[in-house]
Amino acid sequence: MKQSNTRNSDYTYSPSTSCVHAGTLRDPISGGVNTPIFPSSAIDYRTKDIRYPRNFNTPNNDAVAKKLATLEGTEKALLLSSGMAAIAIGIMALVKPGEHIVFQKDLYGGTLALIEQELPKRNISYTFVDATKINELKEAIIEHTALIYIETPSNPLLNIIDIKSVTHIAKHCNIKTMIDNTFASPINQNPAQLGCDLIMHSATKYLGGHSDFCAGALAGSSDIIEQCRLLGTMYGCSLNASDLALLERSMKTLAIRVEKQNHNAMEIAHYLQDHPAISTVYFPGLITHPGHIIAKEQMHGFGGMMSFELKNEDKSAISRFLDSLNIIIPAGSLGGVESLITSPALTSHKLIGEHGRQSYGIKDNLLRLSVGIENTEDLINDLSFALKDI
Repeated sequence: MKQSNTRNSDYTYSPSTSCVHAGTLRDPISGGVNTPIFPSSAIDYRTKDIRYPRNFNTPNNDAVAKKLATLEGTEKALLLSSGMAAIAIGIMALVKPGEHIVFQKDLYGGTLALIEQELPKRNISYTFVDATKINELKEAIIEHTALIYIETPSNPLLNIIDIKSVTHIAKHCNIKTMIDNTFASPINQNPAQLGCDLIMHSATKYLGGHSDFCAGALAGSSDIIEQCRLLGTMYGCSLNASDLALLERSMKTLAIRVEKQNHNAMEIAHYLQDHPAISTVYFPGLITHPGHIIAKEQMHGFGGMMSFELKNEDKSAISRFLDSLNIIIPAGSLGGVESLITSPALTSHKLIGEHGRQSYGIKDNLLRLSVGIENTEDLINDLSFALKDI
């Protein structure tokens, strides 16, 4: 199997070109330009480096892993069965029993549930901090702190963390850093360039982009990814060949999809900010956002994610609004070509309970919008119609 490569090894391709070509394996039998699917689970054990798909060492895994590593600017990458698998494996690979983790307090609800329900069982202690306040994060570090875990932009309030400041503190204290880069995607943000050790994606979202499979991803140094691979092998977290092929197909259009989503989200955020039925818009591209300046420095684009609060907090008003949408779909998940809207209180942050949501500032009237690639005017008209009687 021949891997596509550049004729000039000193030339660095742009992300849009790397999305299409990095990692792709040419098919010498048919002459096809796409990586063939290798579905076999029974493999001749005498072949080089191929023992069993659970080891993350199939050609389909290698092709997608190289594409992601190229986009994130890391040595290696690993594809897993889900975003939660990636989060769990990444944390367990970097932290041993008896050690301590500093987490930013506003995280994806599934991550929060994992922290609170599973880490105590493994004798791993943790502290939640407002990571937008670097001094608070610094003060939370103790002798046994092994990891600082952040998520920026955060889910669902789009808080922005200064990645470079966090990694500077961590390296000074000999602590590893891990980031959930799902909302940004590698097109809008490359944490490795800012000093982050391990980058996580729910590949179900922007990397997949079509809302048709689940996957997770990790990117980092060869040593860290090998630790993750060994642990992921033991826990059976590998991704099957068919979904790997879907993921590689999807990543070829990642750059152009994200570019359109960036544009749409900026226009929609300005529209919602001026709408009388909306009280607050959370979007880092707005100059009124408290993290706007930092986002502008560390992101290449502000992303396609935003959240907003309706002034009318009545549940029936929220239901009327959602029922009146024609293009934007009320559904969980995010990052797809179609625009999706969801209530974090009923989906992503349901597991942490009402008290937990209140402590993080997640109100029942908060709606999270994942902007797709549809026509901008059509999306704004859809929102306008649904908001007219709220």
